[in-house]
Amino acid sequence: MFVKVCGLSTPESVRAAVAAGADAVGFVLTPSPREVSPSQARTLLRDVPQGIAAVGVFRHESAEEAVAAAKSAGLEWIQLHGERTAADVKTAHDAGLKVIRAVTIGAPVAAFGNLGEDVILVDAAVPGSGEAWDYASVKDRWAGAAGASETVDASGRHWLLAGGLDAANVAAAAEAAGAWGVDVSSGVESSRGVKDLTKISEFVAAAKK
Repeated sequence: MFVKVCGLSTPESVRAAVAAGADAVGFVLTPSPREVSPSQARTLLRDVPQGIAAVGVFRHESAEEAVAAAKSAGLEWIQLHGERTAADVKTAHDAGLKVIRAVTIGAPVAAFGNLGEDVILVDAAVPGSGEAWDYASVKDRWAGAAGASETVDASGRHWLLAGGLDAANVAAAAEAAGAWGVDVSSGVESSRGVKDLTKISEFVAAAKK
């Protein structure tokens, strides 16, 4: 199970994620309680060894703006939220970056198609709410919405399950959804934007059981 711990903003939280065995760490470079600047992200990268994906997370920024900020931070991955296009993904790839494209469970079935991203992330209907949702329902999105002419196949695709996950539910949620990997942020916090080092360790261990 591929595990990404997102919204890290301190050296201690980065070290905790790395020590726990996370496969990826995320730095939020867009307005958020977890926001860090590109220069702060570059400093945090000192605690990320080679082989662990370091991801810059963007929401409202254009693909060009996201690429520039990620390059400034020294990141090799970007995560793009919001309505995105194949051209956005190509912009990042042309700059030498890998792409996680985020969609919500309530997005039109076409949003689940392959736009060339390296990984797709399926989030709750209200991202950042921290509330659990019907994780098995994602299978319906992959199979195609009822009455839709397009069928989207998840087989062979690398995709992350996100939204409302914590150490107590991650294993069951990932199994119900058939996920390749999981992404967590609020589920390993003691308060909004403040990571709990013990919860990070417990989450990664539970996901990789």
